[in-house]
Amino acid sequence: MSKYVVSIDLGTTNTVMAYAEAGSAEIRLFDIDQLTAPGEIGAAALLPSLRYHPADGEVADGDLQLPWRAEDVAGVRQVVVGRLARKLGGQVPGRLVASAKSWLSHPQVDRMAPILPWGAEADVAKVSPVAASASYLAHLRHAWNVRFAAHPLEKQQIVLTIPASFDEGARALTLEAARMAGLPSLRLLEEPQAAFYDWLYRQRDVLGEQLADTRLVLVCDVGGGTTDFSLMKVDAVDGAPAISRIGVGNHLILGGDNMDLALAHLVESRMAGGEPARLSAARLSQLAERCRAAKELLLAADAPERTTVTLLGSGSRLIGGSRSADLTRDEVTALVVDGFFPFNETQEPAKRARGAIIEFGLPYASDAAITRHLAGFLRQHAAAAREALGLPADSTIIPIPDTLLLNGGVFRADALARRLEATLAGWRQQALRVLHNDNPDVAVARGGVAYALGQSGQAPVIGGGSARSYFLLLDDSGPADKPRRAICILPRGAAENKELLLADRTFALRLGRPVRFHLTSATADAPRAGDVVELQPDEYIQLPPIATVLRDSSAADARKEIPVQLAATLSEVGTLEVHCVAKEGQQRWLLEFQLRGDTTPEAEAIDEAPMPAGLAAAIEKIDRIFGSRAQQVDIKEVKQLRTQLEHLLGSRESWTTPVLRRLFDTLMERAKGRRRSSEHERAWLNLSGYCLRPGFGHTLDEWRIEHLWAMFETGVQNHKDSQVCAEWWTLWRRVSGGLSVAAQLRVLDDFAFNVQADAAERGRRPVTLVNGSEEDMLRLGASLERIPGNYKAEIGAWMLEQLHKATKAAGKAAADKTRNGAANLAKAEATQGRFLWGLSRVGARQPFHGSAHDVVDTATVEQWLDAVLGLDWKKVEPAGFAASHLARMTGDRSRDINEALRAEVLRRLNAVGAPANWSAMVREVVQLDQADEKRMLGDALPPGLKLIS
Repeated sequence: MSKYVVSIDLGTTNTVMAYAEAGSAEIRLFDIDQLTAPGEIGAAALLPSLRYHPADGEVADGDLQLPWRAEDVAGVRQVVVGRLARKLGGQVPGRLVASAKSWLSHPQVDRMAPILPWGAEADVAKVSPVAASASYLAHLRHAWNVRFAAHPLEKQQIVLTIPASFDEGARALTLEAARMAGLPSLRLLEEPQAAFYDWLYRQRDVLGEQLADTRLVLVCDVGGGTTDFSLMKVDAVDGAPAISRIGVGNHLILGGDNMDLALAHLVESRMAGGEPARLSAARLSQLAERCRAAKELLLAADAPERTTVTLLGSGSRLIGGSRSADLTRDEVTALVVDGFFPFNETQEPAKRARGAIIEFGLPYASDAAITRHLAGFLRQHAAAAREALGLPADSTIIPIPDTLLLNGGVFRADALARRLEATLAGWRQQALRVLHNDNPDVAVARGGVAYALGQSGQAPVIGGGSARSYFLLLDDSGPADKPRRAICILPRGAAENKELLLADRTFALRLGRPVRFHLTSATADAPRAGDVVELQPDEYIQLPPIATVLRDSSAADARKEIPVQLAATLSEVGTLEVHCVAKEGQQRWLLEFQLRGDTTPEAEAIDEAPMPAGLAAAIEKIDRIFGSRAQQVDIKEVKQLRTQLEHLLGSRESWTTPVLRRLFDTLMERAKGRRRSSEHERAWLNLSGYCLRPGFGHTLDEWRIEHLWAMFETGVQNHKDSQVCAEWWTLWRRVSGGLSVAAQLRVLDDFAFNVQADAAERGRRPVTLVNGSEEDMLRLGASLERIPGNYKAEIGAWMLEQLHKATKAAGKAAADKTRNGAANLAKAEATQGRFLWGLSRVGARQPFHGSAHDVVDTATVEQWLDAVLGLDWKKVEPAGFAASHLARMTGDRSRDINEALRAEVLRRLNAVGAPANWSAMVREVVQLDQADEKRMLGDALPPGLKLIS
């Protein structure tokens, strides 16, 4: 039995730990030992969630000694965590790791890769967002274990809080960070719930009186990196309040960091002096930290009229190179209060266009107005809120909660707390009650302990269990307006974290092949778990299905059916976990259904659309050509396969993503048939690549790529057929977006051989290494987005060299007025266009499928742009297209080119009358239109797939 209940709030800005001794009702804050100055240790309840990586010789090892000795979880030799990290980061730019929690929820980067500090110089040690988070947790573990040596933290009952809106990926990465920190066993709790648990615990003796007139509580939690909304319904049961959570908002990377950055942009515009007006990413981060302190000062209840923000110089110019600018209380109020908390009298939802406050590689919310996001949240949960407030179900007015609880460090600023309260009162047209939160910085940590105490019956709980019943459809086809047979796997009211095993039901589970599970939900009172019912069309909502491939741990590729039972659990973080449990043995397979957000996303709606009438005949055609049955098929029929498929299904550009994937699956099952002739192999490679492009974005694409990749090392059968070789590389170029880093690096090996090998080396080419033409390699090399940026720079250097050769050839051909000269000029200009396209793709500032930290460094791309600017854009139209992508604005200063070069690119685009969208992408952060996206990718995306670029 653990002696203590411990709660950890792993915050974007600060990390806090609270605890209570078993059997005690007193919740205490744990004072965390940390460096406050070199060689000085102090204890405080708040550990700033910051790491500082000193330069060699900057700080002596003895000055960083803590009361414990431990290696950094990320392997960095010298690391400063906490208050001293904040101090040093404010003095030296480019060495501070901040906002790791926000990076955990950023799916466009590899969150396990060493990418922080973002945009730092090459000599600065880097860590992954997961490792950075783990280092803060490890610091807490060491500090606790020094204080309570007889009761190690890893042996206690631990609650770790996370944003309510964290998706499954971010939740799993948080658990991985805890494991890396030596805390393998803990329970997750949503932060808004924890904040409310803290208030409930502090009012536990008078709770009935305090909530007597409350029906619906809005918990608004705005921290340093995220904004979270939750709705809590309050009912009276036997004279006592019964509380249940009925709504959770979507994930928003929007909080105090955005406010600090907005102020930093304002101050930056005022600063003048020895350095350029536009600061580097590292210097802007340093300035944002200074603006944070100014914001807190000027938004306090007793704020002065103005303060001075000073940005220190660097190196020998630490003092002499400093620059300053004033901020006034009115300016901060206008920018932060009005900008982030506008009154929004008409309750407009958040705007979808990307905003200007985008920095440091993080996808901040497109609309910075928190009150517009709040209006959208309340509109989304209007039906449940009306029921809680006792309002008519057919009302068109957005129901506003009668009670508000504010949490998060942002609301230490009295002006922001008062503004949000006034906004909601205006929407409600009457005052609402605000629950007192005595310390927003620590409420979540204390609430985690209160939650754990509630689970053992020592404190109030937020109950209600599942708000809906969940069913697994037994017949997942047929008309939507007909009753459907289903089995109840979780009845309404089921408690959280309690597994329900359907012991009386046995299912046959297919291993090694794709399986699809269809789930529905209903608000009606449900039978017991395991009961089979008929659901009427108007009784349920069909949720997005989950498709996966489940494997036997003892035989990964075994395709067999085994008897299993189902076990379901509703977690605190809003996921329905369903395990398939083998009746023989202990093996379990986990299926996780996300129960929040839009239950009918566009992709799933397309996926569920009926297949075209000609699909069965198309599959029969493929089987006739590639199937195992011995069929006398004329080679002419093989060559006409694509035409025949288009006759049955329409032009292939119109084939939807589900149709394409069904065709790919059919081709993959008959892959051996491709070896019958060179014509078979050409047709199979061409169709397979087309049907799986871009290699990701649809259900089970990862599994499809895994099976396709198994063919790579064997190469092609007809290796002397140049068209077969070309189709081979076209296939891998088309599906490259689905290849892992390791797979793309393996493809790079063959690319390098084809580009660099001399005649002697080519004579020793392995049979399995497929020959690739210059054109093949150009398109392939441009598509390898997941390889490191320095490798891309090498590919780009090769392309630039070929571009220079083509430019010289074009100049020579232009001087030749003969017919041969005209032909040579056309050939040289076409070559220029191809390599300009390749250069624009390799040096793109915004990848399609790769991680933003793997882009080519900005200095190299600026050199490429100089070369492109040296061309005559009126004669070489692709030059403007390439320049617009190399200069494309991302809003991330570590990736964006310098302003002088950007201005020159815009001038040249205007001079040649380039399309307006080219200039727009250089001037501001925009998404590509369909034409530019197709031109960059080399193929149109399949209907139904979208890339956020």
